[in-house]
Amino acid sequence: MNQPQPMKDASHLYEVERRAYHAERPGFRIAELQLSAKQKVPWHTHSNISDTFYVLEGHMRLFLQNPKEEVNLKPGEVYVVKPTRPHLVTNGATTSLTFGTASAFALRATPDRSPAPP
Repeated sequence: MNQPQPMKDASHLYEVERRAYHAERPGFRIAELQLSAKQKVPWHTHSNISDTFYVLEGHMRLFLQNPKEEVNLKPGEVYVVKPTRPHLVTNGATTSLTFGTASAFALRATPDRSPAPP
């Protein structure tokens, strides 16, 4: 059976009121999203990226698996989702939710193989 292939960017698969990218570099991205009361970012996971959520306006309901957890965030609050942890973002209010995400690839350090100093 064919295994699903990972996507580099799945943002085209769900609607938001507004999406803006403030910084994008290899291994790092800062985005700002605005969700209406009925919109959500569907269940997903990242194989080697952590997501840091920062609420600017509104009320975020963040649902997580492994272990199952619900996190409620208000303006000024932050939560980090580690790589491989499934998560879903919903708007917990009747007004728009605006939040930022900083996504950073989990890079593996390689041992220093340079010769020892004399």
